[in-house]
Amino acid sequence: MKLLKLILVMIIGLLSSAALFGQVSLNKVGQSTMNFQLVSISPKASAMGDAYTAIGVGAESMFYNPAGMVETKNKFDVTVNYTQWIADINYLGGAIAYNMGNYGSVGVSFLTVDYGTLNATRLDPTLITGGGVRGYIDDGPMSNVGAYSVGLTYAKAISTKFLIGGSVRFVGQNLGENIFDNGVTKKNDATKLAFDAGVKYYTGYKNFRFGMAIRNFASNIRREQNDEQLPLTFTMGGAIDLMQFINPQMSPDEQNITFAIDFLHSNNYSERVNMGLEYKYMNMISIRGGYQTNRDVMSWSAGLGFNTSIAGNAVEVNYSFSKMDSFFSNVNRFSVEFGF
Repeated sequence: MKLLKLILVMIIGLLSSAALFGQVSLNKVGQSTMNFQLVSISPKASAMGDAYTAIGVGAESMFYNPAGMVETKNKFDVTVNYTQWIADINYLGGAIAYNMGNYGSVGVSFLTVDYGTLNATRLDPTLITGGGVRGYIDDGPMSNVGAYSVGLTYAKAISTKFLIGGSVRFVGQNLGENIFDNGVTKKNDATKLAFDAGVKYYTGYKNFRFGMAIRNFASNIRREQNDEQLPLTFTMGGAIDLMQFINPQMSPDEQNITFAIDFLHSNNYSERVNMGLEYKYMNMISIRGGYQTNRDVMSWSAGLGFNTSIAGNAVEVNYSFSKMDSFFSNVNRFSVEFGF
C-alpha cells in the first residue's frame, strides 16, 4: 500500500511539473531535440486527430498513455505500425503487451525512423583564400542517419475504474558525422533515457473516462556547448460514448459513437487541442475523423478500421489519412494488430 501511494505521488508530481514547465517555456518554440518522438504512428489515433489519451488500449497505448496497456482482453496483444511521413521520412513502430492478470501487464515497444537519402556536405577550403566557387564539397550519401526508441512498459489496474502505467525508453538519434580538414571525423550521435507515465479513470457515467499522460521526461542532451531538451509533453483528455445519449438501451457491442478531446502542453510549442470521433459497428467496422488546432501544416484527418477473427485469434487492420499543407505531401498510416 505504501508503494502504491508512492507511485501515485510520483505520477501526480510529474504531471504537475510538466504542466508548470509547459507554462514557463512557451517562448521556446521549436527548441527541443529528438522531435521524432512527437510523430503519431497509430492510424487509429491519427485518424481521430491524436485525441487518444483516454482511448488507447492494449499494445498501442504504450505510444500515448501507458495506463491503457492493461486493458487488453487477450493474453498477448501485438501491433505493427507504418507511417509514410513528409519529406520521404518513414516510421516503423511496434509493440507487444503481455497480460499477467491480477499482476498487471508488461510490454515492450520499438520505433525506428528512416530519414531517406541525405548527402553530407562540408565547407570548401578554397573559400578561405577567396577562390571558392560552390562554397561546399559534396561527400555523398550519409550511411549513419536515423533515429530509434526501445521501451519497457508496466501497467496495472488499481481498481475496476483506476489504471496507472509507466514506461522507460532508450532513445537515440544519429545525424551523420563531421569531417574536418585534418581528417578527423566526429559523429553526431546522441542517446538518452526517457520516461513516460499515465493514468486513466472511468467515471461510470455514459462510459465517460479521462486520462493524463506525461511523455519524454528526461534530462537535457549536451551538444557542443548547448543543452537541448527532449520534447516534453503533458496531455489531459477525455472520451465519452455518445450512443448512450442517443439510444441508452443499445449495447456498445452493437454500435457506439465515441467523442474524444485532448489538451496538450509542450515545452516547444503553445497549447494545442485535439478532437476526434469514432463510429463502430458490431465491433467489426470503424470509421474515424479528427481535427487538430494550432498546427502549422496539419489540420483534419480520417480513417477506417476492420476487425475479424482468424483461427480464433483477433486481427485488426487500420488506415488513416492526414491532410497536410500543399508544400508537403499528405500522410498515410497503416497498422496490423493481433490478439491471441
